[in-house]
Amino acid sequence: MTIPSKPAKSASPHILSAARNIKAVILDVDGVLTDGKLYYGNQGEQLKTFNTQDGLGIKLLQRAGIKVGIITARSSQLVSRRAAELSLDYLIQGREDKLSALEELRADHSLPFTLAEIAYMGDDLPDLPVIRQVGLGMTVANASTTVTQYADWQSMFPGGAGAVREAAEMILGAQDKLDTVLAEYLT
Repeated sequence: MTIPSKPAKSASPHILSAARNIKAVILDVDGVLTDGKLYYGNQGEQLKTFNTQDGLGIKLLQRAGIKVGIITARSSQLVSRRAAELSLDYLIQGREDKLSALEELRADHSLPFTLAEIAYMGDDLPDLPVIRQVGLGMTVANASTTVTQYADWQSMFPGGAGAVREAAEMILGAQDKLDTVLAEYLT
């Protein structure tokens, strides 16, 4: 049984063309995979909330053969744990210069793709250099105004609330892989 699906309505033909080439998706954490708020407990513990729909979006990308990773400026055991739970291919923490981190992954062949084959989702100024260099620069609904001006595609959802899932479905739809990855849930 074939499940009818289509790419997100917000994706222009130019964006869909770029999305067809994507082989790896790299994500920021704070403001993309989370709501961007920092939660601290009385004992100094740090808390983050992650959206399970975003997690499933990552799993859908992986099932379709697309590599997924994180490059984030902060370092956190919580992020390491979430990355392990999702079996992410790449995790770089504590790097404010995200473009150099991406280039290091490419230089050591951990990420053997051209920039045109990489999508990146970020929400604020430190993400701009990567958003402007990759094949598909993406952002969340509540991103910095400057970031929205330079991103190729913007989710209808804010960070930590399904933006990554929407991006995953848009990319998979553009690659005609969405029906296949959704089929196991409908049979």
